[in-house]
Amino acid sequence: MTASLRQATSRDLDAICRLEQLAFSGDRFSRRQLWHLLNRANAETRVAVDETGRLLGYATVLLRQNSRRARLYSFCVHPEARGSGLGKRLLVTMEAVARERGSDVLGLEVRADNRVALGLYRRMGFRLQAWLEAYYEDGCAGWQMAKPLAPVVEAAS
Repeated sequence: MTASLRQATSRDLDAICRLEQLAFSGDRFSRRQLWHLLNRANAETRVAVDETGRLLGYATVLLRQNSRRARLYSFCVHPEARGSGLGKRLLVTMEAVARERGSDVLGLEVRADNRVALGLYRRMGFRLQAWLEAYYEDGCAGWQMAKPLAPVVEAAS
């Protein structure tokens, strides 16, 4: 399954909303929240699309003014694209986005029962920081994780 990654636009809103409904049983973002992330928030969103333009995944990083810590706020891969390496590609891309925007740490929260995501984040260098009791709407606990981001090295001319 071939996918290309690009900056999300307002035109991606419907597809992102559909993917949220398909991929998550709870703790979904509303259309209004997703619109805000795409249009108003101090955030960067990337989408992964196949050759037909179908949305296979998306990720959003929140960036705070006067903070060197970015937050992977939303991360979603279409069920049909899971296991293809797309999640890793999206994560690497979002780490680069955060680094380019001046962040030196990328944090996230993940459901304690999401073993696949926990495995990916650990393989990618994220470390457990805090246990979040009853963090999700269904009462599931979560983990707060973080990864230091290596600084951007400028090539010598």
